[in-house]
Amino acid sequence: MSRGGESGGQDDALPSTPEESSRARLVFGAHWTLLAFFVGLGGYHLLNVGFALILPGTAASSFDSAVVLAFVPTVALATGPLFGSLRWGDGLLRDFHPLPNRFDLRVGLFCGSAALVVAYGLTWLLRPVYGDRDLSDAPLQDVLAELDGSAVVLVTVAVIMVLAAPFAEELLMRGALWRALRYYRVPPWAVLVVTSVLFAYLHTDSARTLVLVGQGLAFGAARMITGRVGASVVAHAVNNTPPAALLLVGAW
Repeated sequence: MSRGGESGGQDDALPSTPEESSRARLVFGAHWTLLAFFVGLGGYHLLNVGFALILPGTAASSFDSAVVLAFVPTVALATGPLFGSLRWGDGLLRDFHPLPNRFDLRVGLFCGSAALVVAYGLTWLLRPVYGDRDLSDAPLQDVLAELDGSAVVLVTVAVIMVLAAPFAEELLMRGALWRALRYYRVPPWAVLVVTSVLFAYLHTDSARTLVLVGQGLAFGAARMITGRVGASVVAHAVNNTPPAALLLVGAW
């Protein structure tokens, strides 16, 4: 399989010769990145079910910890690609290129800014349908307002929102799933659309579905331009930074 991805638009998921194709790592008849995607997604849902049973009974004194624990399923999305790359791939760095280089940073900054513009534009258009509250981060603001003013917890939440969550979500969607679809010769434009729709589904926020699809398209564009997950991670982080900052200001 090609080890591309350092230059713009080069995809490292497609076998280019019969010899490389015969050495493609198939597990249970499927390419390992497809299994890695389902492992990460399955773990996410299992953890959500578990926390849904546990967290409602959390004592008030443990509320801060419960807020942080609520983000664990999202961060755990990365376990599928991580395990797959270690077990069947060539390692996380070679399989997905998640660490941004200078080109990734430039493209990611542009696409992340575009995602913000798209989100604000779609939110404005959808406001008459859903209302301000359903299209905003007000529910999460309410949760953070209940915190006991712990700077450690607030900073932890901000780091998760800006760094950990984008890394995990992009590794699953624009990493494992993207490579799996490209391995099976799905056209790039279709991969961009499918990953964006599933990205919106992952957030289970019906009012913001179109907004999330638009943001996913911007993140996927960064991945498509560079051929690297690092660019989409930067775009996602840029997109999450203003909401995280506003939430922290509101909580304080």
